[in-house]
Amino acid sequence: MLPPGPGNDRCGGGGYHRLVHVRLARPADSEQILAIYNEAILRSTATFDLVPRTEAEQAAWMVEHAGPHPAIVATEGGTVVGFGSLSPYRDKHAYAPTVENSVYVHLDRRRRGVGRALLEELILLAGRHGFHSVIARIGENNTASIGLHEACGFGLVGIEREVGRKFNRWLDVSVLQRMV
Repeated sequence: MLPPGPGNDRCGGGGYHRLVHVRLARPADSEQILAIYNEAILRSTATFDLVPRTEAEQAAWMVEHAGPHPAIVATEGGTVVGFGSLSPYRDKHAYAPTVENSVYVHLDRRRRGVGRALLEELILLAGRHGFHSVIARIGENNTASIGLHEACGFGLVGIEREVGRKFNRWLDVSVLQRMV
């Protein structure tokens, strides 16, 4: 595991992710991002949303993630194969230096380094935007996401027990943190 902190912006690891291009999300990416996110809503505990996001909600999300809390995409041959974002951690002003990250990868592109490429870029962007700490809140049983974050210098700071309910069961959330 990389020690958290400045200068350790790369997660290391495989080469597949070098075949994808990571860039800031554009309005034209909205439909493909929405498809990836809605699949996660319907089939996983990666998000605790229960109802698929509408096009209008997606458009609003895109606007929210056009400034210091950016959204990014990984593309392969012009197709969005994953996306990530930084979001405010909490509403209170004292939390402003802390962000929460999210990474979602298309079902057919998982375990090929796309998530790693996205997370590497989010860590770099967090530093460039002056953030001090990045939090990852990962739903129960998502060992791949926990492993990815740990490989990128995040450490487990706690587990929130039974804080969500989806698919007729209570879910824990692992909280990981990395200083930028």
